[in-house]
Amino acid sequence: MRTQKMIAQREAYGAGLVELGKANPNVAVLDADVSNSTRTLYFAKEFPGRFFNFGIAEQNMMAAAAGMAKGGLIPFVNTFSFLATYRAADQLRTSIVYPKLNVKVAATYGGLSDSFDGPTHQSIADVAMVRAMPNLTVVVPADAVEVAKALPVLAELNGPVWLRLSRNPSPVIYNDDFQFTLGKATVLREGTDLTLIGCGTISGRVLEAADLLGHEGLNPRVISISTLKPLDEEAILSAARETGAIVTVEEHSIVGGLGAAVSEVVADQYPCPVKRVGIPDTFADTGPYEELLDKFGLSVDNIVKAAKEALAMKERR
Repeated sequence: MRTQKMIAQREAYGAGLVELGKANPNVAVLDADVSNSTRTLYFAKEFPGRFFNFGIAEQNMMAAAAGMAKGGLIPFVNTFSFLATYRAADQLRTSIVYPKLNVKVAATYGGLSDSFDGPTHQSIADVAMVRAMPNLTVVVPADAVEVAKALPVLAELNGPVWLRLSRNPSPVIYNDDFQFTLGKATVLREGTDLTLIGCGTISGRVLEAADLLGHEGLNPRVISISTLKPLDEEAILSAARETGAIVTVEEHSIVGGLGAAVSEVVADQYPCPVKRVGIPDTFADTGPYEELLDKFGLSVDNIVKAAKEALAMKERR
């Protein structure tokens, strides 16, 4: 299932938008003066009449997208994740999500991937924010293949979507025959001793950790949850019942993201040990992306350590 190929999600997204534009004349693309970064420039070149650059005016862009959706278009709104969620939060919530309008928000440079622009641009609590909004579908793909496979599905969905994308090249973990199913988790590796649940491009590191645990004689299950809302509760409960311990791994604050979502399901329906691997409740730093992941708790060693702690908790029960 895995390869060593590295592809940036934003590249797959940009190419996928062009294919959507060819298939559906109602698809429109909006950007906030960062089309080179979001890769919407591919769509702009192919369909200049359906591309709208709003400049550095994210709030206006959200409001305009709401109007376009009311007029029957399928607007894809594009900017950095911290701008899509924090700066334009009111317009996202009130103009798009509350009335359930058919707007797709592509929030790129998620997590620490805007690493050299520092804490003001790093989007480490975006999932917590949008996960709490009623009516909003929240998707965090694991790799570039899943981005390409998810786009047509999300375009067909009648309602608001928030799609989190990463800037940097990340491991390709799926083959081209992978099929994206909204609201369903994907089992990347079967196992019985415990379950590692990843979200987004960090899933590559989760698989590396599973390999290391396997070399030590353990048999971890690995799951990728790319749809945070609606959440695949059955996959989580099956992991709790069948493996007895869970480790969540996310490029996001440990507050309010994947770990919180999994913990809520487990606490309500089938309690078992859950260890959360993620960014501590702090702002990060400026620096090389991979080094920041290690510094702020997302190294492979951190995942392995958390897995062993979860197993110890399971054995004490």
